[in-house]
Amino acid sequence: MSGHSKWATIRRKKSATDAKRGKIFTNLIKEIQISARNGGGDESANPRLRTAIAAARAANMPNDNIKKAIQRGTGELPGIHYEEISYEGYGPGGVAILVECMTDNKQRTVSEVRHLFSKYNGSLAENGAVSWMFDAKGVITIDSDTMDEDTLMEHVLESGAEDMSNEDGVFEVTCSQKNFPSVHAYFEKKGILCESAEVAKVPQSTIKVEGKDAKTLLKLMEGLEDSDDVQKVWANFDIDEKDMED
Repeated sequence: MSGHSKWATIRRKKSATDAKRGKIFTNLIKEIQISARNGGGDESANPRLRTAIAAARAANMPNDNIKKAIQRGTGELPGIHYEEISYEGYGPGGVAILVECMTDNKQRTVSEVRHLFSKYNGSLAENGAVSWMFDAKGVITIDSDTMDEDTLMEHVLESGAEDMSNEDGVFEVTCSQKNFPSVHAYFEKKGILCESAEVAKVPQSTIKVEGKDAKTLLKLMEGLEDSDDVQKVWANFDIDEKDMED
């Protein structure tokens, strides 16, 4: 299964616990805060903020949390000043990995990210080394038990989305980054329950990873995801279900 789809499935299972849900909310709040700081608190005039709010609503974040995050970003409420920083590297089997972070301490963040890569047989690379292998896409997931495929395809065509797939009991709808807010708004208006909605880095191609490399790679991915300063992790691996077993 592809790096984005498989890792997205793992993330959905991991986020089922309250602790993981708390981490998701923290990351979304950081994104809303920085989006508002950089582009203002009016989502109609700030595409990045609009996208962040769409993702927060898909995660069922209370409106009050969203409002306060915007106010911290615009300076109406006091808040921590986060900086954006990203890292690129290679994992076991030569897999390309992108790590997006928001931090109030860059030295702490780079030290932890470097440690995790080293611990799990990976290595950091220069900026630009692997980012060109990924495309930014809007990705919306929907439980396949809530809707039949033909009906959803009609909505995909009407909404302006590009494509859809069905994997592990979940429909994955993809669209351009530019159209993501309007596509998500369409599904909300139709009353379609979205499990998640985000702008993802989708790999242009994947690398097959098996056996020990696959298990080590998943440990690296999980370690990065669990880091407090890490927002999102993207990779271009392809892995079989048998290598998911402990």
